[in-house]
Amino acid sequence: MPEAPGDFVHVFESGDPERTLLLLHGTGGNENDLISLGHQLAPGAGLLSPRGKVLENGMPRFFRRLAVGQLDIPDLLARTDELADWVSGAATEYHFNPGGLVALGLSNGANIAASLLFRRPEVLAGAALLKPMLPYPAPEHLDLTGKPVLVVSGGHDQFVPATESEGLSEALKAAGAKVRFRFDPSAGHALTQGDLLEARSWIGSLES
Repeated sequence: MPEAPGDFVHVFESGDPERTLLLLHGTGGNENDLISLGHQLAPGAGLLSPRGKVLENGMPRFFRRLAVGQLDIPDLLARTDELADWVSGAATEYHFNPGGLVALGLSNGANIAASLLFRRPEVLAGAALLKPMLPYPAPEHLDLTGKPVLVVSGGHDQFVPATESEGLSEALKAAGAKVRFRFDPSAGHALTQGDLLEARSWIGSLES
């Protein structure tokens, strides 16, 4: 696997340089997990997919946690900055427009994507957050005016209570983001076909 730029093991597949998905896997995933999903949801887009550098019982993650639902916030903040800096370098290395970068994050990957929106909002043109939680309170004076964000939540999610995803959605709206919130009362933490259809529709709407 390529290891430059930076030191994230990653996959990059070139596509439309004006439209690149930043694929952020869930706990136990890797840089290959979301590639086929990226092709399915955004045909023709470039794909940038790093592997999380933290290991929890051998499973890759993007940042540490103290327990399920209990995040290591200092580590999350440091790794958010590290990922943001790496993404900027990748845009230069792979010649894609950083202004067209949209995150597609699942679970742990969705949480660091939310942290990017909170801490380094200039890095992302938008984000699809699949089964996320509110990682920490949004910073004061956060300005996400007009930034498109999709939040997908399930009523039977055993890892992320729906109230967490709703809280994140409300925090993003309060900062001015253009939020689409999908709640499936029968869904768990796994993605459903309905979730995928919603994500594809949302990504398609970014081009209109």
